[in-house]
Amino acid sequence: MTASIDDAPFLDITKPDFSMRSQEVSDARERSWFARTPYGVAVLRYAEVAALIRDPRLRQGSYAWPAHNNASGSWADWWLRIMLNREGADHIRLRKLANPAFAPKLVKVLRPKFQELANELIDKFAAKGRCEFVREFSEPYATRVICLLLDADQNDWEYLVDLAMQMGMALGTTYEQDQDEINEATDKMFDYCRKVVSDVRARGLDDGFIASLIRANEAGEEALSEEELYDMIVLAIFGGIDTTRNQIGLGMDTFIKHPDQWALLGDRPELARAAVEEIMRVRPTVTWVTRETLEDLDYQGITIPGGTTVHMFSQAACSDPRAFDNPGFDITLERKNHFGFGLGPHHCIGHFIARGDMTEAMALLARRMKNPRYENEPKFLRDSGNTGPLTMPVVFDPEA
Repeated sequence: MTASIDDAPFLDITKPDFSMRSQEVSDARERSWFARTPYGVAVLRYAEVAALIRDPRLRQGSYAWPAHNNASGSWADWWLRIMLNREGADHIRLRKLANPAFAPKLVKVLRPKFQELANELIDKFAAKGRCEFVREFSEPYATRVICLLLDADQNDWEYLVDLAMQMGMALGTTYEQDQDEINEATDKMFDYCRKVVSDVRARGLDDGFIASLIRANEAGEEALSEEELYDMIVLAIFGGIDTTRNQIGLGMDTFIKHPDQWALLGDRPELARAAVEEIMRVRPTVTWVTRETLEDLDYQGITIPGGTTVHMFSQAACSDPRAFDNPGFDITLERKNHFGFGLGPHHCIGHFIARGDMTEAMALLARRMKNPRYENEPKFLRDSGNTGPLTMPVVFDPEA
């Protein structure tokens, strides 16, 4: 048992070749429930992550990212305002107002459209028996799902994905030097959202996502302000594109390495929901969740000083043999909750939509893409922080 922070193993998560799935991380997890990193403390085991991720003595930690990078401008201003980085009563108010827009009933309405979209994309390459999976499926699928959510023109998807990718550079190590491009993309994204809201208001409010948020903007004294309305929509676009694209790609990579599980899913599409949960357990796009201690935190005999960044290593925690008798990939087993959508007050508000669109995609892909394998070596983002595939040249048995 580690007796102090200084005695804990050290993981240099800044190294270009650092991997959350490395033996180094597994060894550190066996030695201690936490490790030291250049950014603070990393929690490695399932039980400790499950406890601390809900602990009120910690707050959402990502709010400090712009300051860490000496960055300013429209992206930084938006990042500090959004619900993700608000706490207490203000966070509760925003979440309560936004909840109806993200309710499960919306997924039920959109499910046939998710299926139609997935089939349309697969139709373009099914007979060829090959595709560049990111470019031809996961990226357009994730972005066009957002277009469905916004009730926007499906042809806008390439414009939106470009803006989201430029904004996403703010979460990388080059944020400070790229901030002019990042801020320009953010301004354009807000302009796009203003047009979407204007169009919906002109047509009249229905039961859709944007209409629900507009109603929250008109809900009385505690209503969403006009700025908060656009902040919420930009967050839905930015988060929905990046995470869904990456998670579907990581799912395909996992199944390529487990062909028996892919064949099983193709035969039993009712396992698609469980498959999404299992993918997010073993290969999440969000490999850690960030918190910050609000005060000196005494936990298991260790004192973590106030103001310390605490990364909850969800990737390591969800393969912890203390919590999973068989931590390998198996879509037929009932599992403990994963942390891919977070837990506690900051649990991802869009998880119903993400689960719904990924479930429909995985079921149809497994049915129509038999025996997938790589034609050439795929390329991935670094295996830490937010990760995902850059290119995935996949071949499979052509559809007759």
